[in-house]
Amino acid sequence: MLLEQLDALKISGVLKNSALAELQGKTIADDTGFTPPAPESFAEAKISEHLVESIVLKFLQNRGIASGRDISAQLCLPFRLLDEYLRNLKKEQLVSHKSSAPMQDYIYELTGTGWERAKRYREQSTYFGATPVTHDEWIQSVEKQSLRAKAPGPDDLKRAVSDLVLPDKFFNQVGQAVASGKAMFLYGLPGNGKTSIAQRICSAFGKHIWIPRSLVYDGEIVRLYDPIVHVAAPPSDDPKIDHRWIKIVRPTVIAGGELTLDQLEMTVVGNSGVVEAPLQMKSNCGLLVIDDFGRQRCSPADLLNRWIVPLETAVDFLNLPSGKKICVPFEQMIVFSTNLAPRDLVDEAFLRRIPYKVEAPNPTDEQFLNVFKIMAKKLGVEFDNETYEYMVQTHFIEKDRGFRYCHPRDLLMQVKTFCEFAGRPVEMTKETIDTAAENYFVSL
Repeated sequence: MLLEQLDALKISGVLKNSALAELQGKTIADDTGFTPPAPESFAEAKISEHLVESIVLKFLQNRGIASGRDISAQLCLPFRLLDEYLRNLKKEQLVSHKSSAPMQDYIYELTGTGWERAKRYREQSTYFGATPVTHDEWIQSVEKQSLRAKAPGPDDLKRAVSDLVLPDKFFNQVGQAVASGKAMFLYGLPGNGKTSIAQRICSAFGKHIWIPRSLVYDGEIVRLYDPIVHVAAPPSDDPKIDHRWIKIVRPTVIAGGELTLDQLEMTVVGNSGVVEAPLQMKSNCGLLVIDDFGRQRCSPADLLNRWIVPLETAVDFLNLPSGKKICVPFEQMIVFSTNLAPRDLVDEAFLRRIPYKVEAPNPTDEQFLNVFKIMAKKLGVEFDNETYEYMVQTHFIEKDRGFRYCHPRDLLMQVKTFCEFAGRPVEMTKETIDTAAENYFVSL
């Protein structure tokens, strides 16, 4: 269990077991197995009024004026909590009523004192988004939604890759890795669908999870939800849900040749004082795909050295800008996708920590024909068997060129484009196939 692993590490200040125990049994089950309940008080939300004050004042400084319900929506807290709190801020002469608003609400603006206090808060951090969630609550959610709790079977994986044609042996090998939820090397020649497979298998574990929009560590706010890598589910206005959390499609985070070791650490966004979570935090309960492994800016050895402990223990250690070290879940399936043989990238000690090494094979003659027919139908190109046999003989056998799963799609798209540009019917002929092959294979 993740909590037991973290507790065993005895990281001072990271876990408060009593706080975690309070969360037991307080979730609303849905298709994720976890749904955060709306807090009834600031104490139940485990947030300080000082933190709420800083966010409210910075929001009003940025916005100018806002109704109580607008402020509630910005902080993602129930209006019943904010309404009374805003009245207290008015008593402290930090905000004032500019006018009344519908539904027994008011339009608020900062006083001179409130403006000066907001200015001091902004010097520390410019963040004025959703009220953050505590580290302990996030850990609890990760355990409830982890891949290890799902154990998908063959039917789940078939559904996830239903639009791909996979050999039985390859499907079974990938399936074993997926069922374990552990790291996998997915290797083989380019064009055989390694990235396509990696992008799809996450859905075998279930469609959605809940994550906090942001986290707080002793006043330091870490932004976890990232609209660039996370896909939000349709929003819900259910008042029973804690809207500081957001429901997302179970994440598949892909990092390619641009990946650097700095992206695996906490980073401060400019001069904002806001901390951005690293990729491995954003991919918890999902997949982290290291695409084209071996061609990153950092060496394979450096990357795996960074993750040698997390791969063994399912926890990672990160430093906040303040210097505080925190322990976070490392609960994702990592897929190293590469065109190179694993043994050419790392030594045996590293390979041992990546238990599954699966080769994406070239298609057989029968599989290649099957994929070609499927893609012809999908692209609106009438399949012609005589032309197909001509293509195989002329552009593959005579050229000593191996089949790839990407070839049918790529060649037929060339045929389609050529015919459309020439203003002629889209069809497979020796001429259109020759033109497509000349364009496509010229440098291969």
